[in-house]
Parts: sequence; C-alpha cells; structure tokens
Amino acid sequence: MASQLRRTLQLQNISHPEPVKESIGKYILAVPLLALLLVTGTFIKAQPAPQKQILSVMATQTNAWNNGDIEAFMQTYWKSDSLMFVGKNGATYGWDNTFNNYKKSYPDKTAMGFLTFNILKIQKLSSKFYNVVGKWHLKRSIGDVGGHFTLLFKKIKGQWLIVQDHSS
Repeated sequence: MASQLRRTLQLQNISHPEPVKESIGKYILAVPLLALLLVTGTFIKAQPAPQKQILSVMATQTNAWNNGDIEAFMQTYWKSDSLMFVGKNGATYGWDNTFNNYKKSYPDKTAMGFLTFNILKIQKLSSKFYNVVGKWHLKRSIGDVGGHFTLLFKKIKGQWLIVQDHSS
C-alpha cells in the first residue's frame, strides 16, 4: 500500500514525504521566531508615545484641579527648587513657592472653578524634553478667567514632569 502511494505521488510529480519532513522542521524553527517578533512588536506598539503620556499628565492636572485638590495638581510638577513658574507677577522658583502661590491665588473651590485646557501644540525638543503650548480656561461663578501657557516637560525617573511653566 505504501509503495503504491509513493508510485502515485511520483507519477503526479509530487515530492517524496521525506523532504516534506525537512521542510516542516524548518517551519517549526521559524514559528517561535515569528511569535517572538509578534509579541515584541505588540509590546512596542502598546507602549504609549511621549505625547500620549504628556496628555495624560495634563488630564491628571484637570481632574485634580476640578476636584479642588491643588496638592494633587502639583504632583505633575518637578519637586525641585529649580522648578520655574512665570505668571502675571513674574518668575517664581521652586516647587514649594509655586504650590504656596497656587494656594494663595485659589483658596477655595469657588476661586478654582472648572479648568479646561486647549492644547495647541506638542513639540518634541529631544528624547527627554517636550514643549507644550495651549490655552487654559477657568469657568467660575465669580467670573471666568483664562489665558495661554507654555510648559516644558522633562522625563525624570521615567515620569513626564513640568519643569517650567509660563502661564498668563
């Protein structure tokens, strides 16, 4: 029976089963490599781009602000004496000074209102620095306010943090 099958395969110009086993062996080696490439590719694609991470930081800010939590809002800033905030009263240096200015300017939820951002541009400066330009708006019962901002983000210990803020 087996010899008849071989003869039929030879007559039909189909290869002998032995080379098929060799081909299958090559495919068996290729399958794990292909799986590794697919998993690696999926992992790389699953990593958020810096722009998405920065937008996530901005969303964290708006959520914290709109919950009346200035301290949580400030967690998006670099906790350093080198942090620079430039506002209508000029430059302020340091995380603590910036935090205290926010608390003084926005003592309660009524003063804080409801914050929205309109991002105009996110620009990569290097692998560790991004510049973000946009508009901010506070909807408040005591009168709306708003303006523009430029934020300098730096990746520090795996986290995107604001190291410089110019809001006016």
